[in-house]
Amino acid sequence: MACDCLAHRFGNAADGPDRVRCYGSGLTEAEWQVIRPLLPVPAWFQGRGGRPEGYCHRVMSDAVRYVVDNGVKWVDLPCDFPPYRRVHAFARRWQVTGLLAELHDRLRDKVRQKEGRSPDPTAAIVDSQSLRAAANIPRSTSGWDGGKKVGGRKRHLVVDCLGLVLAVVVSAASVQDRHAALPLLERLRTMYVSIRLVWADGGYAGRLVDWAADKLQITLEIVKRTDDTSGFVVLPRRWVVERTLSWLMRSRRLVRDYETLPAMHEAMVLWSMTMLMRSRLAGRRPGAFSRPAPRAG
Repeated sequence: MACDCLAHRFGNAADGPDRVRCYGSGLTEAEWQVIRPLLPVPAWFQGRGGRPEGYCHRVMSDAVRYVVDNGVKWVDLPCDFPPYRRVHAFARRWQVTGLLAELHDRLRDKVRQKEGRSPDPTAAIVDSQSLRAAANIPRSTSGWDGGKKVGGRKRHLVVDCLGLVLAVVVSAASVQDRHAALPLLERLRTMYVSIRLVWADGGYAGRLVDWAADKLQITLEIVKRTDDTSGFVVLPRRWVVERTLSWLMRSRRLVRDYETLPAMHEAMVLWSMTMLMRSRLAGRRPGAFSRPAPRAG
């Protein structure tokens, strides 16, 4: 496939052969046309240092999404992708420099505009999800969730009313929701000054409600189950974030926490959401199978 990414046009990626899309997690042409104008500009292109990249941005992002979607080890990337060390370095660099967050936020703004919403949300929903941790996870960043009976980590999400991620924080599973909500809501307020209302479950009740109102000028509204409710019940507003958590579980890399660094797991959440949003913007149902091109020979 011919590519017009910055690494091809101005870097060294043009020295390599074109690649044919082979996997369902890869970008279709329609999705690439959506993402291409939204890609952040790397430092080397702006004259801020660094060597021009030698691998196509489209191929590298397809490789990262292959890991996220299929849950494979980095070392087990198919051989038609660039070397796994290069792909991992690309993913890590985009996470550290904020390029991934920039791309994710631009896609989210486009989805909100497509749905007739302002890019700046005024309300959000917060919740958490405990995950089992792989053997490589350090003890210092993992713990035991006594309520869910899960040992590992916990991801804390704030989503808008469409279920799109606004902020994510990963902690040890032993950290209580109301404690993890302190840095999470602070990050939310820093990024979105328009937020005024956040819905949450009973795990966020107590002093956190007063703290959010006094320090952040955010109304934290607790949506509780009634005492006479039994079994599964869809609760107002809270179902939106529960749906987002189920979306993330479609990505096999996110079913269990395999990332040594919590920040890298946060990045994997953003990569997963970019896959969902690119499909929406391209008019393809998220999660629908898209047949790739057949292999040569």
